Amino acid sequence: MSESESDAPEDAVDEEIDAEAEAADDSEESAVEGAQLFGVWSVDEIEYDDPSTRRYLNVTPIAHTMGRHASKQFEKSEISIVERLINRLMQTEENTGKKQRATNIVREAFEQVHDRTEENPVQVLVTAVENAAPREETVRLKYGGISVPKAVDVAPQRRVDEALKFIAEGTKNASYKSKTSAAEALAQQLTGAADYDVGAYAINQKEERERVAAAAR
Repeated sequence: MSESESDAPEDAVDEEIDAEAEAADDSEESAVEGAQLFGVWSVDEIEYDDPSTRRYLNVTPIAHTMGRHASKQFEKSEISIVERLINRLMQTEENTGKKQRATNIVREAFEQVHDRTEENPVQVLVTAVENAAPREETVRLKYGGISVPKAVDVAPQRRVDEALKFIAEGTKNASYKSKTSAAEALAQQLTGAADYDVGAYAINQKEERERVAAAAR
């Protein structure tokens, strides 16, 4: 038997495996297409105003990926922005590790956002993140033992991270030891940031950070 004849079965097996993998991917995409977040909210027609953060604002109907991307560097940008918000809300003393509780908070907040604005809450979240993402911040450089603040541009991925942090911090500050529920506080933060209300914590923090950076140019 020639070498080319012996390699033929292996090539056929490889082609069959590739075909099965492509078929599985196609079936998964078709299953996800048309699905709705929490079974209610569509994620098909989301508009983006900031092209710099568009790549890092992934929107999918899946709110829990079971840590699929946890071990890969920078793979968090492939996770839905809704799940990233849920994960950020868990980074507090009250909700640490409680994914279901944080998910329920976001679900209730989305319902309140829809009642207030009559808009898709996923779109409101995307707009809020775009508005709350700082474009400049400061770093400290040492010259002869003296620390000097220096203004720098913020990378798009970090901009999204900071916006989510501001929204989560504002939610915690408004609901901790208060009659305001976490869902209501989150709804207020999302609507305020989406409207670019300087009274909202996320927008206030963004403006403050950019003001300090402007002074350090």
